[in-house]
Amino acid sequence: MSQSVFGIDVGGTTVKLGHFDQAGHLLDKWEIPTDTSDSGRRILPDIAASVKARMNGRGEAAGVGIGVPGPVDQAGTVYKAVNLGWGVFNIAEMLGGLLGGIPVLAGNDANVAALGEMWQGGGAGYRNLVLVTLGTGVGGGIIRDGQILTGARGAAGEIGHTLVRDGETEVCNCGKKGCLEQYTSATGIARLARRKLAGTDRVSILRDQHISAKTVFDAVKEKDELAMEVAAEFGEILGRALAATANVVNPEAFVIGGGVSKAGNILFDYIVPYYNETVFHACREVAFELAILGNDAGIYGAAKLALDYGKTGS
Repeated sequence: MSQSVFGIDVGGTTVKLGHFDQAGHLLDKWEIPTDTSDSGRRILPDIAASVKARMNGRGEAAGVGIGVPGPVDQAGTVYKAVNLGWGVFNIAEMLGGLLGGIPVLAGNDANVAALGEMWQGGGAGYRNLVLVTLGTGVGGGIIRDGQILTGARGAAGEIGHTLVRDGETEVCNCGKKGCLEQYTSATGIARLARRKLAGTDRVSILRDQHISAKTVFDAVKEKDELAMEVAAEFGEILGRALAATANVVNPEAFVIGGGVSKAGNILFDYIVPYYNETVFHACREVAFELAILGNDAGIYGAAKLALDYGKTGS
């Protein structure tokens, strides 16, 4: 047990925890509720209690990694996690203190998930990649030479809030208008479909049913013309945004995760042509992969943070 580590992924509803051995094998995983009451003051004590319960009578862990939904710098300071009610504080120091001095490494949840996918997921074999999570929102994580690219205040990789369209009237969750997230997230794809349906009386199997990213891409697979137009609009917006990202960080691969990725490789039929049309020629040779760790990507990446610290001591 003394050489094991814990990987923790903090979400707005649940905290996922994983116990890993030194070789990176997942020994056990479980969840606890995320108590966001009282500005999230109970979250870290609850996590510490759960980790200690697993260690009880079996030695101590070599380290703990944690991913949280907010910007986190290399020193472990989180710069507000709105969904948790947190302000600015050093999460690594606080959780480490609650755990009796066990080393704690912290990162943004999307960045940590990217590290997990590089380590044992869809990005295995690549040292430079960008993970793009298409879920309720759009998250991003950048891995450069096998390490998370954090940025000065932990906000590197926030591609979901790149401005991609002027003239938008609806407001993004971040408070701006025209963000990538508004068109290529699961909710964004559904919004595109509803707008297209409202603007025409053409026949579509999307009519008179619940509109979601899944129903849109199910209709695409049925060769529904209107759904295919929605997919093309989605692909153009995301493909061009990824091209702009590639021009800056020049990855070997883009790994696509989140609920939308369940549509499968058909996504790439719509993304890649616009990517190739837009990207700088030296960045064109890039792989597109699907994430495979699903909801476990965060605990794998967090464990990897702890394991890497144990090898380097820094």
